[in-house]
Parts: sequence; structure tokens; C-alpha cells
Amino acid sequence: MSAKYVYSFGGKTADGDGKMKELLGGKGANLAEMCKIGIPVPPGFTITTEVCAAYYEQGKKIPDATVPQIDEALKKVEAEFGKKFGDPADPLLVSVRSGAALSMPGMMNTILNLGLTDASVEGLAKKTGNDRFAYDSYRRLIDMFGSTAMGLEHEHFEHELHSMKEAKGVKLDTDLSADDLKELVKRYKAVYKKDVGEDFPQDPKKQLMLAINAVFNSWNGHKAIEYRRIERITGLKGTAVNVQAMVFGNMGGGSGTGVAFTRDPNTGEDVFYGDYLINAQGEDVVAGIRTPEPISKLGEDMPKVYEQLVGIRAALEKHYKEMQDIEFTVQEGVLFMLQTRTGKRTGTAAVRIAVEMVKEGLIDETTAVKRVAPDSLNHLLQPQLDPKAKNKPVAQGIAASPGAASGMVLLSAEAVVAHAEKHPNDPILLVRKETSPEDVAGMHLAKGILTSTGGKASHAAVVARGWGKPCVVGCEAVKIDEAAQTVTIAGTVVKAGEFVTINGTTGDVMIGKVPTVPPSMTGDFATLMTWADKVRKLKIRTNADSPADAAKAREFGAEGIGLCRTEHMFFGKDRIAAVREMILAPDVEGRTKALAKIEPFQKADFVGLFEVMDGLPVTIRLLDPPLHEFLPQKDNVAGAEEVAKQTGTTVEKIFERVEELHEMNPMMGFRGCRLPLVFPEIGDMQVRAIIEAAIEVKKKGKSVLPEIMIPLVGVVEELAILKKRAIAVAEECMKQAGVKVEYQIGTMIELPRACIAADKIAEEAEFFSFGTNDLTQMTFGFSRDDIKGFMPTYLRDKILPIDPFQTIDFNGVGELMKIGIQKGRGSRTAKHSQHLKVGICGEHGGDPDSVVFCHAIGMDYVSCSPFRVPIARLAAAQAALGEAGKRDK
Repeated sequence: MSAKYVYSFGGKTADGDGKMKELLGGKGANLAEMCKIGIPVPPGFTITTEVCAAYYEQGKKIPDATVPQIDEALKKVEAEFGKKFGDPADPLLVSVRSGAALSMPGMMNTILNLGLTDASVEGLAKKTGNDRFAYDSYRRLIDMFGSTAMGLEHEHFEHELHSMKEAKGVKLDTDLSADDLKELVKRYKAVYKKDVGEDFPQDPKKQLMLAINAVFNSWNGHKAIEYRRIERITGLKGTAVNVQAMVFGNMGGGSGTGVAFTRDPNTGEDVFYGDYLINAQGEDVVAGIRTPEPISKLGEDMPKVYEQLVGIRAALEKHYKEMQDIEFTVQEGVLFMLQTRTGKRTGTAAVRIAVEMVKEGLIDETTAVKRVAPDSLNHLLQPQLDPKAKNKPVAQGIAASPGAASGMVLLSAEAVVAHAEKHPNDPILLVRKETSPEDVAGMHLAKGILTSTGGKASHAAVVARGWGKPCVVGCEAVKIDEAAQTVTIAGTVVKAGEFVTINGTTGDVMIGKVPTVPPSMTGDFATLMTWADKVRKLKIRTNADSPADAAKAREFGAEGIGLCRTEHMFFGKDRIAAVREMILAPDVEGRTKALAKIEPFQKADFVGLFEVMDGLPVTIRLLDPPLHEFLPQKDNVAGAEEVAKQTGTTVEKIFERVEELHEMNPMMGFRGCRLPLVFPEIGDMQVRAIIEAAIEVKKKGKSVLPEIMIPLVGVVEELAILKKRAIAVAEECMKQAGVKVEYQIGTMIELPRACIAADKIAEEAEFFSFGTNDLTQMTFGFSRDDIKGFMPTYLRDKILPIDPFQTIDFNGVGELMKIGIQKGRGSRTAKHSQHLKVGICGEHGGDPDSVVFCHAIGMDYVSCSPFRVPIARLAAAQAALGEAGKRDK
């Protein structure tokens, strides 16, 4: 007996159900589930993801056993719908849509109205008495089939459509008459024959099989691959194919189509949210070609349909216990549901929906915590426009994704990608008439998106919300002239490269840059974080070098400082001169004199950090970067002259010292623990500043927990020497002050050798903090500053699954970390009967996948930038709940 490759659905029965997403894809599984709970769904069938996998394994050929199963399933659709596929008098038409296990909106192919031919279009016109509808459907099929199944340029069909509208003096597709559309069909068929070299196929079965292959082919199309890369979607077999009886929203004023969400995907408010169009098909709504009406107005246009739709909205939320994204079509007053899926939403909405569904009794607290994607909290941490700003809105569109963005106007995704490659730090605002799936690379790089057409369910809106990018759509005051590279906004001409600001929360558009204000953590956000903190095991610290950063991190829930980079404290105007004097000094006496000027600044900085943290641990890393970074380089004569004036020396002396400090590979040169080993006075000054600051704060009645971290240790002797010297300095400070301060001395594990020799190093270290940025560099032999030349190739060709500087390389760097923890803790326990505290302070500390890994290998804490603290808190909670779920099974 051959494997089952095709699953039917229709009426109130289905072969599959909503739990079969990996096999049937999300769309197919949910269509089957809706049938089973009595939702009106046109009948159809799903070809499984296993067929997609086999299609590629067999050289782009579906298994032979699939074809008879398709024929059998098609007969079931014909029997239920009362029409025959290919009947020239009254044809059954079908849609062919993709549907992977994880939602990839707009990334893969869809073909509607499949089955129409020269003969059956006349039969359809006669049967319905609606010539316009029949030929409108046929021209759409030729366009979609040609573009997706045969790889033709969609613009060739669009050119003919625009020419027709111009010739007839109309603005909208719906203004074209039946005769106009008949002529358009002829033109479309001519385009097809010219580009393909043969006539549009008149065999419906051939159309169907080519369309199924086209959907499978789109799984590995550029835009789908790019989307999976950006979204980190891996491990899927492929896409399913859903073949479903067509219902028509383009049959006139009593028909229509729409996309809606059971709650507002921007704010999370419990209101019905979405768009619809009268006399249209589904692609018209999501493509943003026409600006649709809000779903609430459907209550005026079709009150009975709207009432039924509201009931389905409630039924779906109750059944799925989750906010749903639905697609529907109304054919001459009869409502059909075409899709339901978990709705993409902003982080703001995700948090509110999760918290409110707990209050409504739909879900419990742990489900709420598991449901919010940690990275989506970026939406809540987006800056908002400063209410005191004087810039006034010049236009308003539809608020599609919240947050504020100021950026240089660029008019194509290609322009964004090209500019970002040369100037990666420039903020860019992508401005388009509408976006399409081909634009995803540019959309991902842009700070915000502005379109002149489209609604809340347009491609731009859905993708922007999913990625947490501010977005305004449907702003009709925006007129784009790509030839002139200008945008006219309410009469004001803006050239490409000039700044425009959008407010995705209100829909406002402003000319120029507008200042923003930082977010705060209150309301539902604070509630969800409280629930997360109940279950997580990892402590969350922050990387902070100033009291202001530390205060913001505490506001976001940080439980200490895991990394204070002391070198960042040296760059102020009032202290850089003394640092340069120290570097330029020819002897110990000169360095000591310069360090005496720096020490008060260091001490004051540490006092500020200790006071803000008020008893929480503060890990302070001793000076780490190469010294040459503090001096002007050889081609900077003006900078050298300024330093010479500051330090009382000559330009020649400065350049001599720059030459002495020059290193071929400074990241592997004279830095880290090597600095205080060669220049002990530098380490002494820093330790003294730390301990004296701690004493000062303790005298004020506050608790202090300083942790002195010695960087880049590779052999235990380095740490032993520096630890002994640090203890001597600390004891002398406390003796002179008559105050005892508890402190710890540990090291930053950032060399492969340190991981291998962790048992020896732990005999001296009281804590480990993994510096995964350098550990990744040293393990791979990659410079994180120089990977742009080859990393895109590594990711494209799947040499690496992900950039190891974004997410920990579990199989390489991660294995070294496991070795370091196991050997370090074993040694520390054996020699000192003490637990070795272990954390991470590299950029990976704010990456959700890396946080889960850190939880799994038994770390005590992760440390990240202040604005990543809530993300790490939620990721740590989900890691703990995932572990609990495994135990329950």
C-alpha cells in the first residue's frame, strides 16, 4: 500500500486536523480543523510536505503515487461542489496555494481561478450571466499562472493593464468593462505566447500539475530562502500544496474579499481588525494595489455577512485560544472562510493579548510566558516620537506597525541593500507605492517603511509588524517619481537621501528628522515580566559602563552588572588627554603621574555604578583594548597636533609611539591581562579605584558587591600573578580606610586554551565570565570586523546555519564552554569547596537562542545590553518552561 500523500477536507469532515502542521502545513491543517468545528470552508485537498521533500530528492518530480491520489481527491471536491473540473459549460475552478508548517506570508506562490480555458470562460460567463466576472477571472489566471508557474515578468502583464486603463480613462481595475477585459485577455495571452513560446495551456489538468510544481519550486525561490534566513526558520521538509474549490469575490457588488485579525495586531486591543474590498479577489487586498475599507464598514455594506463573520471570529478564538489571522470571501452574499492561522503581531500586541487572555481565562500564566517571542519585545522597546518635538505632520496614512523611524528616503529595496552594504549605520526609510515579497531584503535593512497604497493587511504592514519595524501604509499624499528619484509628500518635494520621519503608532508622516524618547516598562509589559521571573532560573545582568546605562538596566529588571568595560570610561574630553599621556610616557614614573590624573575619574565612575546597583553584583573588567586605539593614526596629522598640545610633546614623538605600538593583529596582541603584567601600575590604579569606590559607598550605608575581572587569561600563572597583586592593593586600601569590603576576583574566559585549562584557572578564579565575542573569533579564526566578505556566502551555501557572532555556535564554541564549566566547577569544588559562579557577557547574552543554550549548560547568569534585559528575562523563563515540559513528558 502506497503512502498517503493527499488529504481531503470539506463540509464537516477532513482527513487531517490542526495538529498535523508538519505534514499538512499550517494552512492545510487549519482548513481541516475549521471543517471539523463547523466553519464554512470550500472543499479541497492538501498535498503533504513529504511530497515537497520527495520532489527535490527526485530531481523536481513528484512521486508517481501522488497523481492518482490527486485525481481521487479532485473527484471528492467535484461531488461536494456539484461542478466538474474542466467542464466547458459550468467549470469547477480551483486555487492552488502554498502552506508551510510555519507561516511565511507572501513568500511562496499562489494561483487563483485555475481551470479556466477559452471554452470554459464562455461557459462561466453564460452560467453566471456575468461576462465581466468571467473574463476578469481569466485574465487574473493568465497573469498568475504566467508569473508563477512559467516565471514570466509580472510587469509585462501590468504594462498591458495600465495601458488599457489609460486608454479607457479609468483609474481602477473595477472600472473596466466586460469588453475591455475580453480585450485584456487577448493581450495577456499574447504576452504569454511571446515570453513562453507557446499558447496558454487549454488542458485544465496540465494547468493543475504545472501549478503544483510551481508551488513546490517556490519553496526554494530567492524570496522564500531570504525570509527563512532572516526569520531563522530551519528544519522544515518543505511546503504543502492546498488545492481548493474557488469561491469568487469579484462577482459584483454583492461579493468581496477580506483579511482580518480577531484582535488588533498593532496594539492587542480586543477589537475586530482588518480590511475588505468589494468586487475583488484576495490578492487585491494583500498586494496593496487598492486601498481597502476597514472591516467594521462591512457591517453597513453586508450586515448579515458581518454578523456571521463576528460569530466565526469568536468561535475561532475560543477554539484556538489564540489571536487568529483570517481570510474570507463573500460570493453573492454567501460567506466562505479560506484560512485561519495564528496572527502575526507586534511585541506590544503580543504582550497585551497574552496578559488579557489570562485575565479572560483562555490561557494560564505559563502559556502566556511561552507565547510571546522574546525578540518581539523589541517592539515595546522602540523609541517613540518626543511629544515636545516641533515637527508637524504633513500627511497621514494608516498606522500599520508601531514605533517611530527617521531615515534617508530610498525608493527601492535594491537601493536599500546597496546603500546598507557601503554605509551599514545609516538609517534608511524605504518608500514605495506598495511592497512585494521581492522587497524583503531591503525591508529588513530599513529602519521603517512608508507606502502610498495598501491597508492594514497589505504585504508591507504584515511583514513590518512581524519584524518590529515602524510602518505607515496607504498614505495617498505620497507621490513617488522613481525616474527623478524624488517623493512629493503633500506638495513638499523630498529627494532620495533626504530625511523623512514616520510614526507607525499614529500614521503621521513628517519631513526631516524628529527626536525620540525612550520607552518604559509598565502595565501589561511589567505583568508579563513578573510571570516570567517566577519561573526562570538564570539571573539576568547588564553590560553597563555608566550610571545612566545601569539605571536603565535596573528599570528593565537587571540583577547586577555582568560587564563594565573600563576602557569606555576613558574617552571623555576631560580624561582622554591623561590616558594619552600615560601611553606616551617613556617610564614608570611618567605613567604613574598620568595614572594619578585618571584615578579620580575611575573612582567616581565606580561610585556611580555601585550606588545605582545598591547591593547587586558589579563585575568590572580591567583595561582590555590595544593601547594604539587611544592615539591618532599616522594619517591623522591634525589629531596628532591636538594630542601633542594636550600632552606637551611633539607630533614626531606621538607618531614614533604609534609605530612602537603598531601590531599586525591587535586583537591578538598587547591587550587584556598582558597590559597589567607588563605595566603593573595600570592594574594597580584600577583595582585601587574599584576598592576605594566600594569603601566610599559602603560608608554611606549601602551594600556593595564588586567583582574584579581580569581579561584574556590563557594560563593560570597570568591570573595568579595579577590576583596576588590585586589582593595586596585591595588589602592596603581597606587597611588605610579601616573598612572591610567583600569582593571577588575572577576572569573572562575568551580563549580556547582557557576553556581547556579551566580546571587550573579555576584554582585561582572565583568566577568565570565567558566573553563569547572573542571566544568565537579565536575558535573560528574569524575576525568579527572582517566577515562581511565571506559570511553571506557561508550562510547562503549553508556552510554555517547562522552567523556565529549573532547566536552561539553550539557545536564548536558551545562545546568549549561546556568543557570550561565542567572542568572549572569540578576543580573549584575540589580545591575550595566553593561553587564557581559562571556567566556570559558577550553580545550573545541578549540573543534568545543563546540564552536557552546558557540555561541548558547550567550557567548562573547572562549579561547583555540594557535594552536586551527584558528579552533575556523572557528567554530564560521560556528555557525553564521548556525544560519543565520535557520532564512532564
